[in-house]
Amino acid sequence: MDSSLLLLTVSLSTLLHSWRIMKLFSLYIFFFFFYSKGSSTFSESLASSTSSDVELLLGKIGASLQGKTDNLLLSSWNTSTPLCQWRGLKWVFPNGSPLLCNDLSSPQWSNLSLSKDPSIHLLSLQLPSANLSGSLPRELGEFPMLQSLYLNINSLSGTIPLELGYSSSLSDIDLGDNLLSGVLPPSIWNLCDKLVSLRIHGNSLSASIPEPALPNSTCKNLQFLDLGNNKFSGNFPESITQFDGLKQLDLGNNFFSGSIPVSITGVHLEKLNLSHNNFSGALPLFGGSKFGVEVFEGNPGLCGSPLKSCTGTSGLSSGAVAGIVISLMAGAVILASLLIGYVQNKKKKGRGESEDELEEGEDEENGGLVGGEGGEGKLILFQGGEHLTLDDVLNATGQVMEKTSYGTAYKAKLADGGTIALRLLREGSCKDRASCLPVIKQLGRIRHENLIPLRAFYQGKRGEKLLIYDYLPQRTLYDLLHESKTGNPMLNWARRHRIALGIARGLAYLHTGLDIPITHGNVRSKNVLVDELLCSQAH
Repeated sequence: MDSSLLLLTVSLSTLLHSWRIMKLFSLYIFFFFFYSKGSSTFSESLASSTSSDVELLLGKIGASLQGKTDNLLLSSWNTSTPLCQWRGLKWVFPNGSPLLCNDLSSPQWSNLSLSKDPSIHLLSLQLPSANLSGSLPRELGEFPMLQSLYLNINSLSGTIPLELGYSSSLSDIDLGDNLLSGVLPPSIWNLCDKLVSLRIHGNSLSASIPEPALPNSTCKNLQFLDLGNNKFSGNFPESITQFDGLKQLDLGNNFFSGSIPVSITGVHLEKLNLSHNNFSGALPLFGGSKFGVEVFEGNPGLCGSPLKSCTGTSGLSSGAVAGIVISLMAGAVILASLLIGYVQNKKKKGRGESEDELEEGEDEENGGLVGGEGGEGKLILFQGGEHLTLDDVLNATGQVMEKTSYGTAYKAKLADGGTIALRLLREGSCKDRASCLPVIKQLGRIRHENLIPLRAFYQGKRGEKLLIYDYLPQRTLYDLLHESKTGNPMLNWARRHRIALGIARGLAYLHTGLDIPITHGNVRSKNVLVDELLCSQAH
């Protein structure tokens, strides 16, 4: 028995020793592989970093910017042409003295050997309106003395490379009016201490504005920030309110939402554009009537000077409402997009408040009531629709977007320049008034990332029913499935799966996540909006 135990102990000891050897060997292989790969990558990076600026331009930059079409300006970048005659470029010596290229009589103007001098560095790359159709190369961040990068008004596509933010010297960037997409790389704020101007307006950049990596970054030299005419979303970038030296800020024509922070008034701005977004709430006081209506117009949720007052509503005469409703039903006037499914509510009929209870006053939880007796109708407001009034809704003008068995959808323009979306429900969509209103109230409470929120509901004296939403200009799933001009699908299977999962989550919430289950009743690709992050929303 003792010998067996001894034999077992020796076997276990041998097995443990072998396991340790195998573990050390596997660690050695792992370390050797990744060390070798890392060393190789580092060597390649080092070799790249020691390339002269001329070599970078000839090897990477020119080809990437040019794209597939020969470019006349870029054709001047070659070693058979004197460096001073390379179009769109300015040069500097390591001591900071410029290469004198303005004097045609200077020997530097015709000196062919300068392109072989590795001590000469690129100071400025300026090719606006140069018919560039390529993309931004990541090597743009490798020029050690590059200060100005102006590539605006071209047809450059793709993303802004992360490496651009690792430049050691960039201070002026203008990439406006191109075809750039994707997000603004967070590394761009690495340039904060040097950056004087950043202009990237007129592209298709999306998502929210990233925060600087270092808290309380002031970007003390930044004076001009132009992010307008893109597809940016999210809240007002709070970090901008710490940019003390900012003189001009343009966030116009994007999809920013939420309130405008009071702290922005502490920045001594000379020019400001926040128009045509989805900002809401009361405007902070800039003082001295510094900015006019045009600075804030196109944000239907904003109120306060110089826009409309944040308090007070007014009703319309019954004659005016009747006239507008007749026009609505004729399809000539009002209102916007988005579809709500047919409501099935037989089992829980009478569970919510009745219409009479609703009309007694304001319901803080489920929505406030606007309007009064005398034929004006009732406007029930939900979260996000507090800025709307009967005047806004009934005096909006627009066009028919779609007609279905459930009603007619309209895109409507408000008097202040904002846009809303409505659906005039077909008569009989609700079985009766008592069962309809509790479900409408429940719809108004829904806040789900895959369902478009209801902002308000209007019920006229004659029984007309309008569902009021934000107008969202995103493309539909139908567009993404059928828009390809090359014949190749715009959505791969992974993206389709993500969109389908979003739709399923939205429908599951309607079916199982509410007190009164709601059946959509009309799920199709044209009723699914898809944003830049492939988040799908059913309506």
